[in-house]
Amino acid sequence: MRARSLLGGLVLLTALLGSSTVGAPTNAAFRSMERKLNHLKTNAATARPDQSPTEFSEAEINAYFASGGVKLPVGIRSVSFQEQPGIVSATARVDFDQLKAGRSSMNPLLELFSGVHDAVVVAHAFGAGGQGAVQVDSVALDGVVVPQFLLQLFVEKFIQPKYPDIGLDSRFALPERIDTATVGLHKLAVTQK
Repeated sequence: MRARSLLGGLVLLTALLGSSTVGAPTNAAFRSMERKLNHLKTNAATARPDQSPTEFSEAEINAYFASGGVKLPVGIRSVSFQEQPGIVSATARVDFDQLKAGRSSMNPLLELFSGVHDAVVVAHAFGAGGQGAVQVDSVALDGVVVPQFLLQLFVEKFIQPKYPDIGLDSRFALPERIDTATVGLHKLAVTQK
């Protein structure tokens, strides 16, 4: 698992399921993010990793996503994140028809998840003991909060067939010997062990 998988936890907040690096834009915040990700990889390869926290600013994370540092699934655009202590809010433009391509449902309740919408996802996120956790608290489409049972139906029908480990309450191993991940005010701090 690569260091960029840590960002997968953030991506998860908007059903952005998986990540891979692309291109190398010249944006300073993007380059800073790349340096920090490379530091995590190099530090993890040492016998005794430096346990000093590595901090990713909100600006670096957003520049990384905006500049193509993470390849987003078809149908997901304009992703940005805002961090508050223990909470991450993600905003994205989602084309649900592209996201669901090839899958349909006879359930009329799931018709809410069609067309193009501005989505805002709010989740609790943290990492401890080498394990990451993201618990989706709410999702709003065009300013309207989606009931939790509809979110669960959508995830089960359209997301989990493609990504079985993804849910509204997801747990995953942190990469690169990351021991903790703490969401703070406009930042994410990680430590390695």
